[in-house]
Amino acid sequence: MSLEDTGGVFEGGDRQYALTRLSGWLEMVYGPDRVQPTRLTRKQMSGLSRLDLMRYNDSRAVWHANLGPIKTPQLIGLHRDLKEIVDSNRQDGDKAKPAALLDAYPGIGKSTAIRDFARDFHREQVLLRGETTRDGHRRVPVVYINLTGNTQIRGLNAAICRFYGLPTGGDADTLAERAVDAVLSMTTAVFVIDDVHFLAPGKSSAVRMANHLKFLSNVFPVTLLYVGVGVADRGILREGLSPQQALLAQFGRRTTPLTLRPFQIDDDLGRKQWRVLLKTIEKEIVLAEKRPGMLVDLADYLFARTTGHFASLMALINRSCLRAVRSGEEKLGKDLIDKVKNDDAAEDARRELEAAIEAGLLSTRPGGPARKRRSA
Repeated sequence: MSLEDTGGVFEGGDRQYALTRLSGWLEMVYGPDRVQPTRLTRKQMSGLSRLDLMRYNDSRAVWHANLGPIKTPQLIGLHRDLKEIVDSNRQDGDKAKPAALLDAYPGIGKSTAIRDFARDFHREQVLLRGETTRDGHRRVPVVYINLTGNTQIRGLNAAICRFYGLPTGGDADTLAERAVDAVLSMTTAVFVIDDVHFLAPGKSSAVRMANHLKFLSNVFPVTLLYVGVGVADRGILREGLSPQQALLAQFGRRTTPLTLRPFQIDDDLGRKQWRVLLKTIEKEIVLAEKRPGMLVDLADYLFARTTGHFASLMALINRSCLRAVRSGEEKLGKDLIDKVKNDDAAEDARRELEAAIEAGLLSTRPGGPARKRRSA
């Protein structure tokens, strides 16, 4: 048995691009859907040449590393709220458009969720309005940028220009004018600003940045979608801040907070959603010895290993599949997954959750016990 001839060149299925550049964003938006590798039996794999087997395993590694996004109830609900906010922002240019903030714990998959929404929105707008504007410019419905720990106003403006492929020379005002021209000519409708938690209250630079974001919402006819960790807890969206932070309170008046929550198993609905998620992931796994219920049978164990955080679960599954291929086991079981390291936060909470499950205080089975406090 032989894999398709590639003319002696095998680049693999990796797709490397920078989403903060228009070329990279377009590659993500319009890249073809990945094709799930054929699930071969052990006998079929034994009939492959060494090179073809290496290529087959390489294709499985790329596939398992890029599972999803999976349309979980959390993701569907978030996309519904985002679409309502964005689609209702049809105000004329003299009116500011309300923003949205996706504020959630690390490892929930919020950046993946917002990018999935933005990709769909980009495609819909191009389908509805055409690839070019009335004046013949490329239509760019979405801009995606990241804040960093030292992002200043000029740096933010430069990031916007850099996304469009425009020159980044000049002062902050020059860059802002250049960015406005690009937004208007390419009819951009949404700005995704990731890692907005770097906009920390209590610093004069943060107040200036909040002032600038207010400026963007006034001047740019776009919906600003912020993504961050613990933003609400930092006080950015709350009233009652100190006088020097009053501007941040105004920022909150224009911003609708949204969130993504980890999976919970405190009730039957949460337990059902967790088990449905595992069944969905299981269908996507390409291992020779995969069997129905392979992951659901590990539902308690996988919850303890990941605390119900989607990103932690997907990282654990990805690495476990790689180990299953390389070890020749070609299936996932507790003994194999136990050898796989996961992120620090998940591992830190693992012992307490495992103890609760073993004590019968917690279960992913429908009708099982909810999380209970230990008695004195």
